[in-house]
Amino acid sequence: MSTQLLNKTQIENRINRIAFQIYEDNFEETEIIIAGIANGGFVFAQRIANQLEKIGKLKINLIEISINKNEQSSTDIQLPFTKEHLKNKTVIVVDDVLNSGKTLMYSLIPFLNADVKKIRTVLLIDRDHKRYPVNVDFVGFELSTTMKEHVDVDLTEGNEQVTLS
Repeated sequence: MSTQLLNKTQIENRINRIAFQIYEDNFEETEIIIAGIANGGFVFAQRIANQLEKIGKLKINLIEISINKNEQSSTDIQLPFTKEHLKNKTVIVVDDVLNSGKTLMYSLIPFLNADVKKIRTVLLIDRDHKRYPVNVDFVGFELSTTMKEHVDVDLTEGNEQVTLS
């Protein structure tokens, strides 16, 4: 049995709120990089980027972070930019659900090595099971779950919902 946590309208409201928070945090920037963690995080990042384009005149570079979520290491992370392109840039790292924080932690490493200006993190759902010292700057929905429970995020157009099972 699953319980709906967020419906389409609630997800859209959270995307709008997060986009405004990101804009307020970066209104003086001319360019930001929004890096979505592959799959759900990247889809969520696309939705945030689309909303940011409606809000202001920030140049947005949307990239996908490819990472093996089962065997993470900094050498496995593929980015479409060089360290020189990332230098002194603001980077927003986006994922859909935070479980332990491991994926988010490893996804930050290439940006730390590139001497970026600022890094912010965004999550749609924070399950509050952090085993790693990651801080989340912008969160759509926080909840405490058991490790046996599963949060499913569907951002497919027309089927948007977040459920707990």
